[in-house]
Amino acid sequence: MNTAPIFSVCAADTGVTDLLGIQPTRLYPFGEAPEGVAKPYAVWQLLTGSPDNYLSGRPDIDGYTLQVDVYATTASEARSATSAIAHAIELKANVTRWGGETKDSATKLYRSSFDIDWLVPR
Repeated sequence: MNTAPIFSVCAADTGVTDLLGIQPTRLYPFGEAPEGVAKPYAVWQLLTGSPDNYLSGRPDIDGYTLQVDVYATTASEARSATSAIAHAIELKANVTRWGGETKDSATKLYRSSFDIDWLVPR
């Protein structure tokens, strides 16, 4: 199974790296970041996916739906990082849902969420 190249696309975009850093860019898979990571940061996870199946051969493309969650110490930082990631991927994938904005009562971090549909050639 391939994966959507969200990290490589975002790590190559200066709008994203200006906010989420370089080496490492703070964009983590499986919906979880390391403990104590600098803010803002983003996590992503695969929600669903499927191959583009054909009757006469193997699939040549896989479709993925990803959820991205941005966490920051201010609402402005969360929104800015969300916009930067969305802008970075717009020429490669489609934003399909702007999710909720919340503030976690335990960590006091602001969270902004959105979904992406990505087609990845095999």
